[in-house]
Amino acid sequence: MCTAVTYKTKDFYFGRTLDYDFSYGDEVVITPRNYSLSFRNMGIKKTHYAMIGMALVADDYPLYHEAVNEKGLGMAGLNFVGNADFKDEIPGKDNVATFEFIPWILSGCATVKEARNLLEKMNLIKEPFSEALPVAQLHFIIADKDGAITVEAVKEGVKIYDNPVGVLTNNPPFMEQMFLLNNYMHLSPKQPENLFSEKLPLHIYSRGMGALGLPGDLSSQSRFVRASFVKMNSLSGDSEEESVSQFFHILGAVDQQRGCCDVGEGNYEITLYTCCCNADKGIYYYTTYDNHQITAVDMYKEDLEGSQLVRYSVIEGEQIKRQN
Repeated sequence: MCTAVTYKTKDFYFGRTLDYDFSYGDEVVITPRNYSLSFRNMGIKKTHYAMIGMALVADDYPLYHEAVNEKGLGMAGLNFVGNADFKDEIPGKDNVATFEFIPWILSGCATVKEARNLLEKMNLIKEPFSEALPVAQLHFIIADKDGAITVEAVKEGVKIYDNPVGVLTNNPPFMEQMFLLNNYMHLSPKQPENLFSEKLPLHIYSRGMGALGLPGDLSSQSRFVRASFVKMNSLSGDSEEESVSQFFHILGAVDQQRGCCDVGEGNYEITLYTCCCNADKGIYYYTTYDNHQITAVDMYKEDLEGSQLVRYSVIEGEQIKRQN
């Protein structure tokens, strides 16, 4: 499963965890402005906005898990198993396959508002990339510095929701996740008062008791609540180092450790990678399960007028700085 969040200080940041029991061989991939993006039903875009994110590259095509474009718009796909419902082609609609949805939006939209307008005429279709890479059941978060939306293709069609918390996990559907936050409105970063009974001399015996009841399990609903609470109450300085550090701390609240989520046959779901992208500066930061040192790839240090994908292998091994 996965968790995506947004964060804003002086700049706008967008990122996610990707939790699964194995990796597809992902890379940090920059798609420059003149790389020809071929769409199954929507033709070819020979020029477009550049973007950077984590992707599986198959047949020289970037299958992005998440990405941010040069205009500061970010988008991520997260598992939505059992609820996602993709259709056959519909005449008169923009028929876009799920694997090309992220590049379709980020190649041509500069803001959430522009993306929303494009979504109004879109039909997400159930066409796989290949026989070896079937259709993934996903829903999506799209965000910029001014706000976020959630996009869900369900039986009733493509639904678009305002996302005021700037957080997305997996199931249940987004509006149910938002509704269930009502159960936690009593949580606070401040110490609690005794509201149980004025007849009892109840007292605070530890710091952090205002957050008693914050769920700590690994389910997607609990991660949504926990990430929302941490993100909405997070404070940091405006510097790049402070902002990026705080972003990784936010997502650290939903990190998954090997052994805690058994998916059978000796396999365990873990946080394969965590990423944070400064959407204003085009810098993509990431850590992996076995490498907690933050690695950065700067989109603007590459030739964005190029026509070939720029690919960086993920650094997997732990990087330890020794002081003596």
